[in-house]
Amino acid sequence: MNQRKNKPVIGISIGDINGIGAEVTMKALLDNRIQKLVTPVIYAHGKAITFYRKQLEIDDFNFMQIRSVDEIHHKKINLINVVEDSPEVIPGVETQEAGKMALAALNHAIEDLKAGKIEALVTAPLNKNNINSGDLKFVGHTEYLTEAFETKESLMFLVAEDIRVGIVTGHIPLKDVVQNITPNNIKSKLNLMLKSLTDDFGITKPRIAVLGLNPHAGEDGLLGDEEINIIQPVIREFKDKGNLVFGPYPADGFFGMMHQKKFEGVLAMYHDQGLIPFKSIAFETGVNFTAGLPIIRTSPDHGTAYNIAGKNVADEGSMRAAILQAYDIIRNRGNWEDEEDN
Repeated sequence: MNQRKNKPVIGISIGDINGIGAEVTMKALLDNRIQKLVTPVIYAHGKAITFYRKQLEIDDFNFMQIRSVDEIHHKKINLINVVEDSPEVIPGVETQEAGKMALAALNHAIEDLKAGKIEALVTAPLNKNNINSGDLKFVGHTEYLTEAFETKESLMFLVAEDIRVGIVTGHIPLKDVVQNITPNNIKSKLNLMLKSLTDDFGITKPRIAVLGLNPHAGEDGLLGDEEINIIQPVIREFKDKGNLVFGPYPADGFFGMMHQKKFEGVLAMYHDQGLIPFKSIAFETGVNFTAGLPIIRTSPDHGTAYNIAGKNVADEGSMRAAILQAYDIIRNRGNWEDEEDN
């Protein structure tokens, strides 16, 4: 148990500086609740943040530039330059320089996570297009972090106050989904969800709903047999072990009737099946959490939103929720005790 008197340090990788990441980060960190609970360190470049401070007229946002987390000040918002020269900030425009800084920010934060210098990482949205190169195929934060921490499996877990949705298949083409709906993959994601709901969210006996793959969950084999041959046997196996796992449910009716409120977790078969209803229900407060990693990583559930970048209209609710969720998970994992808890 960490018994330091200072607050837990949460890193924020700035993502694409030409998107809304800087804006929502700055607005979220001005929330007094966050500054009382955690010490933030932004991985970016001071000049880029200063640009948005002026552009958005957020005059009360102040930060202290440090060279490393070793110099952190627990009563300030801290910032580390991850590149020598700040890229030109052009709100709403995709540039290679912004991609390089986004990747540099992420990599610097990963190194500090590995060294135990920060307790959690919140990743602001980035653009995969300007990060990808001949040497690097960047599919997404979830996959990149899973590989960086040499973890066999992770779970993309979208969480909000009254809905938590995980997905069996993530960032893959829709045409490849069916071949990846296997008993082993479903078992792996269910185990990760059960463990996360217990360890990260403090739920002792979580109830999980499993969605079907096909329309109407296959209609007893009329519209597909994956439910009968693959999904149902896995559910029975988990039930036989005493787990509260139910389904498979038709996705449309399940969310249409708000059945997610009856469960602590919902396992969807593919990306859009889970993320479309989640974002419809909790877009402004939703958090993307990567379950199954040895470290804690959360993110707002939106993208770079180039169309509104630099216009001072971005809603910081999801970024604020991501920071607060990271703090809650730190405590639920037993990695921290507040002074009043001692």
